[in-house]
Amino acid sequence: MLNLPNILTLLRIVLIPCFVVCFYLPFQGAAVTAAAVFGLAAITDWLDGYLARRLGQTSPFGAFLDPVADKLMVAVVLVVILQARPTLWLAVPVAIIIGREITVSALREWMAEIGARRKVAVSWIGKWKTALQMVALVLLVLSHAPGAPHGVLWAGVGLLYLATVMTLWSMCAYLRLAWPELAGSAPS
Repeated sequence: MLNLPNILTLLRIVLIPCFVVCFYLPFQGAAVTAAAVFGLAAITDWLDGYLARRLGQTSPFGAFLDPVADKLMVAVVLVVILQARPTLWLAVPVAIIIGREITVSALREWMAEIGARRKVAVSWIGKWKTALQMVALVLLVLSHAPGAPHGVLWAGVGLLYLATVMTLWSMCAYLRLAWPELAGSAPS
């Protein structure tokens, strides 16, 4: 159960409170440190899956824990960023991204219950969405650094909106794949 990929996934969960503490610490390099912590978490997101496949160490525990760690980390960073800069232009993509994660997680759980989980497996759209989110969030965290160029904020916002479009696209793709079961006579 505890292999290298799973340890990396657990590390990502441990990094969540580390990120929050770093972001709110009252020192000059807090935002840069928090961005580095989140960047490390983003790298472990890619690395744990790669190593699990490469080393043949996939496991049910890892398959469960990896998406939980991803969603927790992204949701926490989105909430922290929104709390630090409470504006409509950040609230909208944050609500959409978190709402999509809840919707797709519930959809996957329901599809697993009826034995059709493979129909809503992660797609390339979801992978691109995640990559865009990670880069956008690093930039948005960095935008809080004293003296950060204003372009860092706008690049982060632009990528966050692009990630939001990909978020909606991937959610619609998952719902379309699941629609025959959703519209059928499956128990509710």
